Amino acid sequence: MTRNRVVKPSIFQSIPGLVAGISTRHGGLSEAPYSSLNLGIHTDDSSEIIEQNLALFCTDLGISPADLARSYQVHGDKIWVTGRAGYQSGFDALVSVQPGVFAGVGIADCTPILLADPVTRVCAAIHAGWKGTVAQIVYKTATRMIENRGSNPADILAYVGPCISYPHFEVGEEVAAQFPEDFKTAKGLKWHVDLKAANAAQLRSLGIEQIEIDSACTVENNADFFSHRTEKGVTGRMLALIGFQVS
Repeated sequence: MTRNRVVKPSIFQSIPGLVAGISTRHGGLSEAPYSSLNLGIHTDDSSEIIEQNLALFCTDLGISPADLARSYQVHGDKIWVTGRAGYQSGFDALVSVQPGVFAGVGIADCTPILLADPVTRVCAAIHAGWKGTVAQIVYKTATRMIENRGSNPADILAYVGPCISYPHFEVGEEVAAQFPEDFKTAKGLKWHVDLKAANAAQLRSLGIEQIEIDSACTVENNADFFSHRTEKGVTGRMLALIGFQVS
């Protein structure tokens, strides 16, 4: 696929001042099993190297690590609406309401969703694993932008990024039972669930139609992306990031 440090969603390319990207596992300094661009600060990798990796990633995007807003993620549905950079705990979605503040979420199989409104210049980064998807964190975050920040759904652009794909996301009955029929298929005693389609449907239910769905799979494309499932929990993390530059 790519040997670059950053994948830049094409849907955002024409928006002036918008910075958006998802890191790959390439071009960093970490050694195995975190090789090489590990941005997961809660992994057992060297904290100094992770900071250096983050600096490399941010340099590629033309921003500073000091301008990031991030959180320790808990697979919940809490949303941090912020106008300042920093680090919190317990939030799986971040809404940046201030240009110069870049929202970021860590991923390694869960679905990253990036939202941007070029009119209000509000944007969001969302981490949606199966629990967050069931809890409708994408719907709730987009609703926060619409009802509290004045976004028109027709103006919002969305990107659904690399995650574990439908063919590879095998779950048991207890997980599958929590998803609508449209997003799951029985495969013998197991089920396969489509996280990308489920999250895109939450956006469309609000009238958001400008959606790019990345075809990349963290399992199938494990050479380019970290996969928690493939690497049995001992692996790095990518960062999905979005924000408007100060004009």
